[in-house]
Amino acid sequence: MKRLVLAALLTGAWLVGAQPALAHFGMIIPDRPLVEKEDPKTINLQFRFWHPMENQGLELGKPQEAGYMLGGQKHDLLASLKEVKVQGHATWAASLPIKKPGDYIFYMTPPPYFEPAEDKFIIHYTKTVVGVLNKQEGWDNPVGQKMEIIPVTRPYGLYAGNTFSGQVLFKGKPLANSEVEVEFFNADGKRKAPGEAYVAQVVKTDANGLFTWGLPWPGWWGFAALTEDTQTMKKDGKDKKVELGGVLWVYAHGQN
Repeated sequence: MKRLVLAALLTGAWLVGAQPALAHFGMIIPDRPLVEKEDPKTINLQFRFWHPMENQGLELGKPQEAGYMLGGQKHDLLASLKEVKVQGHATWAASLPIKKPGDYIFYMTPPPYFEPAEDKFIIHYTKTVVGVLNKQEGWDNPVGQKMEIIPVTRPYGLYAGNTFSGQVLFKGKPLANSEVEVEFFNADGKRKAPGEAYVAQVVKTDANGLFTWGLPWPGWWGFAALTEDTQTMKKDGKDKKVELGGVLWVYAHGQN
């Protein structure tokens, strides 16, 4: 998922080509980050594999796992997923009628995606938390994904300008010195990055797997903690590395 700069030595001179590999993010985007008592009691969800800042699509095969956790109990959503084409790419959608208050932790395990530009597989374990009817309990519960961000800051009710902190877990243990890429979901295309380095921001975890990052403007922000898996996967009979991502999406509200 790191951006690549390709260099070639031609006729005795270095030629640097600007052909970056764009950052990939698993995405679970609900139609709203909170459900208040006056709101419709249905949450509509989009599941994507995407370049968020560029708003460029990638193909997402049907997730291997999709569901939500409420009160420490997991509930399956796979049967309710419906394929939706966006920009010609497969994405998935689901609607969940709300019957109980609480913090709904939506999660997804996608099928492995092979990225030819990086010669490796990518698997992004993705989460989003929706606070329902102000119960404010359970938002920091682990789902138990192989790679996971546990929010330290409550992941909803955030203003633009707030900071957000999380802890990265790999196989249930804090992951030190891990890169966390951060991108904005530029759904309407209004935000323009002044340079390539501004598209995906990067912060690293400390010795306890903790990171903190500011939310500069309103909208959906994705955090993708990255590490290389200890296992490989086969592609055309050859062993390929596997990049694991623990992804969490949060919404920053504009200040009045």
